[in-house]
Amino acid sequence: MPSIPISLRMQPDPTFYPSPRDAMRAPPEDLAYVAGLYVGTGIDRPDFLAVVDVNPNSPTYGKVVGRVDMPYVGDELHHFGWNACSSAFCPYAKPYVERRYLVVPGLRSSRIYIIDTKPDPKNPQIVKTIDPGEVLSRSGYSRLHTVHCGPEAIYISALGGVDGDGPGGILMLDHYSFDVLGRWEIFRGPQYYAYDFWWHLAHDIMITSEWTTPKYFENGLDVKALVEGRYGNKIHFWDLRKRKHIAAVELSPEDRMVLELRPFHNPTELKGFVNTVVNLKDLSSAIWLWFYEDNKLQVEKVIEIDAQPLEESLLPDILKPFKAVPPLVTDIDLSLDDKYLYLSLWGLGELRRYDVSDPFKPRLVATAKLGGIYHRARHPNGRELSGGPQMVEISRDGRRVYVTNSLYSSWDNQFYPEGIRGWLVKLNADPDGSLTIDRDFFVDFGEARVHQVRLKGGDASSDSYCYP
Repeated sequence: MPSIPISLRMQPDPTFYPSPRDAMRAPPEDLAYVAGLYVGTGIDRPDFLAVVDVNPNSPTYGKVVGRVDMPYVGDELHHFGWNACSSAFCPYAKPYVERRYLVVPGLRSSRIYIIDTKPDPKNPQIVKTIDPGEVLSRSGYSRLHTVHCGPEAIYISALGGVDGDGPGGILMLDHYSFDVLGRWEIFRGPQYYAYDFWWHLAHDIMITSEWTTPKYFENGLDVKALVEGRYGNKIHFWDLRKRKHIAAVELSPEDRMVLELRPFHNPTELKGFVNTVVNLKDLSSAIWLWFYEDNKLQVEKVIEIDAQPLEESLLPDILKPFKAVPPLVTDIDLSLDDKYLYLSLWGLGELRRYDVSDPFKPRLVATAKLGGIYHRARHPNGRELSGGPQMVEISRDGRRVYVTNSLYSSWDNQFYPEGIRGWLVKLNADPDGSLTIDRDFFVDFGEARVHQVRLKGGDASSDSYCYP
């Protein structure tokens, strides 16, 4: 395995921007990195990171132009992120870093791969592997999920503890060596479940969300455990600099699986959105806004999406008792100008675009139908779309939206037992609010499934900013 090149820049990386306004003027992306996996397919092959050409003027537009296979089988690649980003402009940031390495954890294996995207971004190379044993011994955590490039270190969330139960939390890697520094939390408070995290850097506030512990997600959704309340319903606020728990806010007793956190990119705002996947009473999904008012952090439900009745014969076994398809909002993303919020309805088969200029009153402005248990919608080019829209990524200028279709291997098999064939599609998002599926862009990954997408140079969920 090649060694990690020493790469200390004496001037800012050109893909770093002080503010989201500056980042929106960045050149358009020409490559996308996509996490591919075989876990759950019955195919005994290692997962991989694919490189996709997303330049519409290229002869290989919409094609896989590079790939790096992992050395082990069974990692379940899921989320990943950059070693460094625009947070490098923050006052207490580490100097001389560049956006070069992708930090790619295995959600199932707890292994971490450091992948170098230079000198040839179409031919990335694994330059370091951090074994699960090192992660466990240094941090006490397992089942690694979200990666964010902080000003002073790389942060990774973990859903489990040493024994695979809880509590989950956050660990840190050194920016230069990628050594595991240890767990982030100094005072955890009541937090037990973990999932996503992000922050308001200028306010020294971190937010974390809750899914459940590995015993209740690795083998599929446990409906009995869900009814018993073993899936999270809170968000947690932390003092980022003191690494101390501040408050736990329950969203509601019925709304469960609090997943993706999307704080406003404008650092003067102390607001953000988070989704809940399912309501125990009516199977609805919801979007919640957190905000600071009256000298305290508060949360309010701002969007609710109903389940849709469907003939029992058309439902997977897990949904037959309910005679309905839940929307299953499993990912959300916020444009860099904080104007548009995108929701993936993995169960129904919709990607929705909301105008959140007034975040307390989101307004639905566009819907695209893609696959789904309910719609079973085809791509405009006629191709069948198995699964439904899941991971969502937005370009920095807000004009392009990329969507993949796998949630998590065992859950894929429960909700789409006929099988999921991995795909990546692109939608064009016009400033007038419309949303159009690009009929010329369809990447078929065959029997592999695909999850997170990262855009070369950065995207709407990769970077944090300290200046408005």
